[in-house]
Amino acid sequence: MAVLDKGLKQRIVGALVLVALAVIFLPMLFSREDELRQVVVDAPAMPDKPSMPEIELEPVNVPEPVAEEAVPPVEPVPQSPAEPIAEPQQQAPAAVAQSKPASGLDANNLPVSWSVQLASLSSRAGAEKLQQTLRSKGYNAYIRTFDGMNRVFVGPVIERAEADRLRDQLNRQQKLNGFVVRFQPEKG
Repeated sequence: MAVLDKGLKQRIVGALVLVALAVIFLPMLFSREDELRQVVVDAPAMPDKPSMPEIELEPVNVPEPVAEEAVPPVEPVPQSPAEPIAEPQQQAPAAVAQSKPASGLDANNLPVSWSVQLASLSSRAGAEKLQQTLRSKGYNAYIRTFDGMNRVFVGPVIERAEADRLRDQLNRQQKLNGFVVRFQPEKG
């Protein structure tokens, strides 16, 4: 009877395996719900672009520049008091004290400020090219024409020490050897 029991056990195990396979695979064969099922996502609509408030700008009155006692606007200023002053535009100490108010404002009541002159070119196109290069690097570059030459400046800045740092930075980063000058507003 042991032989019959072994054969019977194998048949029962085989039948159980077939029933398990039928339970797993028959639903897949007879139902195609996955193909017919539609997935709907309920998401909110994209928000509208925020509207920017309109800002009305009021015109600003800019004081007219007043010429200072025939001093050329872009002559270099000595770097420190210890350096010799050999500039032709230098005035006697009494005249300097009269033309420069003690409050730090110039004759136009604008703050005394400084720029770095980097080049003086006869070609306007060359000056504009240098200006665009400097602006693309983040510098506030501008051009002034004086005696037929196009001078390229960076600035203005309020503190002389800041102008010196700017000159040194331009020398290091852009290989431009400039010098610090007094900023003169453009005459309109």
